[in-house]
Amino acid sequence: MIKGLMTFFRLLRTAWVLIRHDALVPKEYEKLVPWPVRVVGWLSRIFSFGNRRGNAGERFATALERLGPAYIKFGQILSTRGDMFDAEFARGLSRLKDKVPPFPMKTAEQMLAEEWGTPWQDKLSNLSEPIAAASVAQVHKGTLKTGETVAVKILRPNIQRRMTRDMDVIELVGNLAHKFVPKIRRLRPKDFVKEARRSVMLELDLRLEAAAASELADVAKETHLFRVPDLHWDLVGKNVLVSEWIDGVHLSSDEVLTNPDINRKELARKVIQSFLSSTFEYGVFHADMHEGNLIVDENGQLVLLDFGILGRLGDAEIRFEIDTLYGFLQRDYYKIAEVHFDIGYVPPHHSVEDFASALRAVGEPIFGKKAEDVSMAKVLLQLLEITDIFDMEMQPQLLLLQKTMMQAEGVARRLDPNFDMWEAARPIVEKAVRRELGPERYLNDFLDGLDRTRRTLDILPGATDNIAKLAQAWADGEIDLSGATRKVEVQKPSTLRPFAYAGLGAAIALGGAWAWAQM
Repeated sequence: MIKGLMTFFRLLRTAWVLIRHDALVPKEYEKLVPWPVRVVGWLSRIFSFGNRRGNAGERFATALERLGPAYIKFGQILSTRGDMFDAEFARGLSRLKDKVPPFPMKTAEQMLAEEWGTPWQDKLSNLSEPIAAASVAQVHKGTLKTGETVAVKILRPNIQRRMTRDMDVIELVGNLAHKFVPKIRRLRPKDFVKEARRSVMLELDLRLEAAAASELADVAKETHLFRVPDLHWDLVGKNVLVSEWIDGVHLSSDEVLTNPDINRKELARKVIQSFLSSTFEYGVFHADMHEGNLIVDENGQLVLLDFGILGRLGDAEIRFEIDTLYGFLQRDYYKIAEVHFDIGYVPPHHSVEDFASALRAVGEPIFGKKAEDVSMAKVLLQLLEITDIFDMEMQPQLLLLQKTMMQAEGVARRLDPNFDMWEAARPIVEKAVRRELGPERYLNDFLDGLDRTRRTLDILPGATDNIAKLAQAWADGEIDLSGATRKVEVQKPSTLRPFAYAGLGAAIALGGAWAWAQM
């Protein structure tokens, strides 16, 4: 009862901050809401005078920054849901900056002592003041007893309690939106808030971030396209992460555009290929590849930082993406549409022919165009309309894929305005197509089938024995099955989960550009 009451009062505070920035019912979108909500918007704008600068997305972002860490994180995740908003609103949200004043050095020292069970001086020779501070953690520069320079990341004190409290408010908003705004139920606001909450809370355990960094480090060693700072596992804990310190230039800085020692064309190629190779070959990718999380070291190597959000695709999803890509390479839109209907991607009340026509409308304009004239971001935005028309449900991991694709493209084009993204992507895509559509795929399927058969045979004797014992007990009258008339629901074989428009957009864009390159 008390918790619910406190959450309600925090909701009122949240509403007030949004009202002050004309972000509760933005004037630009008032025609989209029912008239009672529209009246609330009119009244609320009395209190937002002087704070109406920028578009609705920018004002919303400013309000979230005022509200604190959980709202900033939620806004960053919300910016990936381009299916909810128009492009202008999404661009406004993308300006959210996760930067706040650092907490005191004394507090940082206390947290290190609590995590390590000893004063930091027993582990480090020196520890700097905060170098960078965000809403969840801050980073210090330190030196090990061995003389190695390291980055020491420390979570903010009491951040978990504050995040939990604020996410309770956001969850309440999601529930109210689901109940009172029927038009957005297709977008599953309750499920989205639940997924956002899970994502935010995962970032509050730096052991999980260290595990993600370690996993991507293995990919980096295989691909040789990027680097991941080495971890010092003996100093990693729930609230502390210690890794190699890497000197370099952030891709967000102006220096990266003017330094003559930096090969920007090569660096742009590595940004795209590191993302695509991780995704297509290993099914895992850094899901927050904005310029602030990327640096170029003294040797010109791309370095990835901050692994709080990791994206994953299963084998079936990767295969579906490659199958779709191959379909676009052949420009066989009807076949692609059939595949989507067969797996339940598009609800059966829609027409295969209509869906094929919609895909053609997106794909055909790309063929015959120069690579630099085609933007994957624009293709993905066009596909947002298709998701609404054909009632396609979104998948969280695929929305992360869409966001990361657009981020990677933006970084590459900033480094090199004439960057040929498609030419850079072609070797990765060709390799994936050969693997997924060639003999290797069918050999792997055959071997997987043999392995499943082996496991089935291993358990068969025990299962047969149990059935025989059950039958004998029934025959001997030890158990009575006559009353067991409960309806048994037959489980349908699990089908491939819908691969949302993000992978579809990538397939269209890459396929069209590849076809152009072959001309």
